Amino acid sequence: MDFEFSADQELLRETVRRFLAERAPLSYVRARLDDDRGTSDEVWAGLAALGVTGLLVPEEHGGAGMGMVEMGVVLEEMGRAAQPGPFRSSALDTVALVRAVATAGEADELLPSLAAGTRVGTVALLEPGHRYDWRSPETKGGPTLTGTKTHVPDGLAADLLLVVARADDGLSVFSVDRDAPGLEVTALPTIDGTSKQATVVLRDTPARRLGSGDATDEVAAAVDLMLVGLAVDGVGAAEQALALAVDYAKARVQFDRPIGSFQAVQHLCAEMLQAVELARAAAYYALWAADSASPGERHRAAVMAKAYASDALPRVGAATIQVFGGIGFTWEHDAHLYYKRLLSLQRALGSPGDHLEQLAALVLD
Repeated sequence: MDFEFSADQELLRETVRRFLAERAPLSYVRARLDDDRGTSDEVWAGLAALGVTGLLVPEEHGGAGMGMVEMGVVLEEMGRAAQPGPFRSSALDTVALVRAVATAGEADELLPSLAAGTRVGTVALLEPGHRYDWRSPETKGGPTLTGTKTHVPDGLAADLLLVVARADDGLSVFSVDRDAPGLEVTALPTIDGTSKQATVVLRDTPARRLGSGDATDEVAAAVDLMLVGLAVDGVGAAEQALALAVDYAKARVQFDRPIGSFQAVQHLCAEMLQAVELARAAAYYALWAADSASPGERHRAAVMAKAYASDALPRVGAATIQVFGGIGFTWEHDAHLYYKRLLSLQRALGSPGDHLEQLAALVLD
């Protein structure tokens, strides 16, 4: 197992970081906070031109044919830049689910447009009243879909929705076009303006089933990748929050001394660094496991990474606000962008407690 990134992976990191700094800085992020799509046509087209929207898409379908380690490199930079928009929901979540359940013909139809960025996808998993348990959906599948999905990431930006629903022969995945009759998508207000969510209501909505038979195992494999993606995004956001706090502690003078020389601030920053590095180790291991390990190890690594990241990293955001003091609470400062993104991570696809319960069950099984 090698945790060192290759020269090509480091080049990918530098390319994405430079693109986001030049084309989507924090001023751009702020301008998109009240935009339901969360992105502009220019920035989305730029990401597609870089090839990152097709990282996980096989080469025969017009993608780069890379793995989760490369996707993690990009997602970490997205988190560091507090980047809004449907990148993770389309390039990771949707592509992973299509690859898991679709037949060869269905993949031929869906993956090229997702890779090129001409189609934006998202996955509708969760339902009201079911916590994070996507295995027991109430949405009914067949020739048409009827039901409600909640906390759908980037639902208003998506042209394609993959809906997990219960069919007669088990759990299935259905594709639904954005303009399908009976489909209603409304914005779901959240604390984090960089992570858009929506509520999706389906009323006898025409849909096409992907694959055949019970797809529970395939959906579970895709969800593992989604969990890892969330954890890596959180690492990037927490790392940038820590950098802001440390820079401020060096520059802010109180009682004729930088506040970073005070032991209380030093301890706070040290605890933040510890949390970031432990979350990074767990996330990088989960990225490796997603590409190279057995399904059981992949699942354990994904649950462990998400459980730790969603517990520890929001505390990094809170500590950043504390280091900045009063200015950290203001809308004009950037610290709250990262704190809110980490709070969003905390509950996405389950709380820390939910995933710790899963981890305990795996260990005790």
